[in-house]
Amino acid sequence: MVHMRELADGNRATDGTIAEIADRDGRVVVTKDRDFRDGHLLGGTPRRLLVVATGNITNSALLDLVGRHLAEIVAAFDEVDFVELRPTALVLHGGPGPS
Repeated sequence: MVHMRELADGNRATDGTIAEIADRDGRVVVTKDRDFRDGHLLGGTPRRLLVVATGNITNSALLDLVGRHLAEIVAAFDEVDFVELRPTALVLHGGPGPS
């Protein structure tokens, strides 16, 4: 896992830079930012995307939600390239994940 603050530009890294690094390194971008969704749907980058669509929740509630669904999230990327984590569901979008 790499947090954006670990990148050369830190929190100033652009979405394009983050997507480029993730694609180059075969990583999944995890975000609440709709811009990444749009970039994925329109331009195919980042190639693999997890959108956290929970609205405002506490960090502990978010960690609990991810923890409860982590195995499902990981398995989902064998099937698709875009996964959305909602408070009550895991939604799989898009075509096949990486082969």
